[in-house]
Amino acid sequence: MDEVMRILVLGADGYLGWPTALYLSDHGHDVGVLDNFARRGYDTELGVRSLVPIASFEERIETWREVSGRQLASYVGDLTDPQFVSAAVAGFRPDAIVHFAEQRAAPYSMIDRAHAVYTQTNNVVGTLNLLYAIAETDPSIHLVKLGTMGEYGTPNIDIEEGWLEITHNGRTDRMLYPKRPGSFYHLSKVHDSHNIEFACRIWGLRATDLNQGVVYGQQTPQTALDPRLATRFDYDAVFGTVLNRFAIQAVLGHPLTVYGTGGQTRGLIDIRDTAECIRIACENPAGPGEFRVFNQMTQSLSVEQIAKTVAAAYPGAVEVDYLDNPRVESENHYYNAVHTSLEQLGLRPHLLSDTLIESLFALVEQHRDRIEPEAMRPAVQWRRQSNPSSAIVAAR
Repeated sequence: MDEVMRILVLGADGYLGWPTALYLSDHGHDVGVLDNFARRGYDTELGVRSLVPIASFEERIETWREVSGRQLASYVGDLTDPQFVSAAVAGFRPDAIVHFAEQRAAPYSMIDRAHAVYTQTNNVVGTLNLLYAIAETDPSIHLVKLGTMGEYGTPNIDIEEGWLEITHNGRTDRMLYPKRPGSFYHLSKVHDSHNIEFACRIWGLRATDLNQGVVYGQQTPQTALDPRLATRFDYDAVFGTVLNRFAIQAVLGHPLTVYGTGGQTRGLIDIRDTAECIRIACENPAGPGEFRVFNQMTQSLSVEQIAKTVAAAYPGAVEVDYLDNPRVESENHYYNAVHTSLEQLGLRPHLLSDTLIESLFALVEQHRDRIEPEAMRPAVQWRRQSNPSSAIVAAR
C-alpha cells in the first residue's frame, strides 16, 4: 500500500461488510463503518439466527480497538434517508466508499409483493441517495459497489466483465452486457448498475461494480482474533448459502438437499478473497467518469458438484437427495464467466478445498446446539402465490 486511504464501509454490520472493514483497517487504512441493523431485523422477522453468535455493533467496534489498537468511526442510519447519507459522506470525507448496504437475499425478495417492493426500494433508492451524496460532496470519491453475478443470469454465451462489444448490421459498439436476472433482488442490482453507469457517464463519477459470485467461508485472519469479532454464518432457506446448508446437513447426518437436478452452475469465491478484492479495487481506483466492472469470483461449480465435494470431504457417510426446485431457473445450462481483471491486479485466489470444508464441519460441530433444522426447509416459491399471506407464514 502506497498511502493511507479513508474508506467508508456501508453495511458494515453484515456478513461481508464486517470482515471487510476489519481487513481494510488491518491493512492500515482509516475506516468508517455504517449500518442500520436491518440484517439483524430480518432474523427477528423470519425467526432464524446466525449459527455463530454475533456481538453487537458497538461491542464489535470496541473489541477491534482492543485487539488492533485501531479505531473505526461509526455511523448508524439508513441510506434511504438522503439527509443522513449526505451528512455521513460529508462528515467522513472518504477517498472510497464500499457499498454492501442492501437487502441481499433472492428468496427474501420473492416472498411476496411487500418483500419485493421493500427490496427494490431499499436497494435502488439507497444507492441513488449515495450517488447524489458523492456528487454533491466530492465527485472524486471512488464508489466500490457490490453487485452480483446473478445480474447476468445464465446466457448461452460467455459472460464478459460488464461490457460487450457487438456488431449489428455492419456497425460495432461497446455496450453494457445484457442482463437477465432471476429474482427481484437480482433485478434491484441491475437497476443499481444502470444508475451508477449513468452517474459516471453524466456526472463524471468513478465507480467499480463488483459482480460477486456465491461467497463461502466464515473466518478471516482478523475475525479469528477474538470470538466477539466473528461474522455471521447463515444456513436458513432464505439467507443461507448452499455450502453452509450442506455442511450442517452432513454434520447432522441428514441428506444433502439439492434443488432440481443440481446442474445450476454458479461462480464461487472465498470470504478471504472477497475482502482482498475490495482492498485491490479501493487501492486501484477507476478513473474519473469510468464505470468499471469486475466479475468477483474465482471458480465455478454446479450445485451437484458442491454437494459431492462436501460428501467426499465429510468423514462419515453422506447421502444426496434431489428435491423439487422452488425457484424458476435453468437447471442445465452453459456457464463460462470471464474473471481475470482482479487477478491481473494481484488477487491470488483461494479455491474451494477439503481443508476449508473440514474447517466448516468443525465450526458447525462447535455450535451444533444452535442448529434449527426446520429453518433449512425451502418455503419460498418463485411462482406467485394465490394467497400472498401464505408465503410469509411459510418463510418464518
